[in-house]
Amino acid sequence: MTTPDRLAPEARPLVDAMTAAFPDLGRAVTDAAEARRILAAAPASPLPAPTVGAVEDREIPGAPDGPPIPVRIYRPEGGAGPRPVVVFFHGGGWVICDLDSHDATARALCRDAGAVVVSVDYRLAPEHRFPAAVDDAYAAVRWVAGHASELGADASALSVAGDSAGGNLAAVVAQIARDEGGPAIARQLLVYPATDARQKTGSFEDNADGYFLTAAACAWFREQYLGPDGDPSHPRVSPLLAEDFTGLPPAHVVTAGCDPLCDEGRAYASALRDAGVPVTESRFPGMFHGFFGFPELLDDARRALADVVEVIVSSGRDRKNDGDAGGRAG
Repeated sequence: MTTPDRLAPEARPLVDAMTAAFPDLGRAVTDAAEARRILAAAPASPLPAPTVGAVEDREIPGAPDGPPIPVRIYRPEGGAGPRPVVVFFHGGGWVICDLDSHDATARALCRDAGAVVVSVDYRLAPEHRFPAAVDDAYAAVRWVAGHASELGADASALSVAGDSAGGNLAAVVAQIARDEGGPAIARQLLVYPATDARQKTGSFEDNADGYFLTAAACAWFREQYLGPDGDPSHPRVSPLLAEDFTGLPPAHVVTAGCDPLCDEGRAYASALRDAGVPVTESRFPGMFHGFFGFPELLDDARRALADVVEVIVSSGRDRKNDGDAGGRAG
């Protein structure tokens, strides 16, 4: 008997096209450099990039003993006064993708939320394995918090955000900031985040193939990131396995039903909620891992983006209303 396709009908042509153009990671393609070459040769998106006020590429100081970190700073059009600020970490399994691959997403967040967005080009595996990406992510958040005035941003309305591996880094950085006494983070915005590198949830089995991101690719990403002796249960790799979730910033979690990472994203939202952390969720049963990047093509992606934008806007609104420092991170 044929298994029914759980993917929304409007998403199936897009998933098939993406799968055809994307390297078959963990199976036909097992070399990171080759994977990046294949992606670099793919045609550029024909969709126009969202318009923002200004875009600046620069380098900021990295972690202790680490190199400088390239970032791309997006500033919104018009309006005076400090804006909410989002430190954004791109997805790609800690191995692929970069500032360019997620440029449209960063622009959309900047434009729609009226926020300053700082997109972080953290070091990639396997050349730089865990914890290099985590170290870069935390260094970037510390720098943004310390330079908010220069950026035209409100440090008390600082959010960390990311998709997939970037969502992992955002969640991990929120935990580190709490444990290390700052900087204060108002919101964590986690789009189909990787939160449990053990990769044993039901959605890994249910969505192992046929929905763009495969279980084989997830296992390959983990291998590149951790190396042969890495520990997938380390809480800085798997934030779902942290001992304590209290005192973390309010979170918004986006999940897609046809995604191997669906269950761990929902489990992370539940763990935060059980610890008393305010959590909102946007769940899209018929969507796939990666759908968030296509608001021009998918109604669900437009709704997901609008939900994230509302959370960013609320960080600035809360500051204006109560004079507090927004969410607490330590």
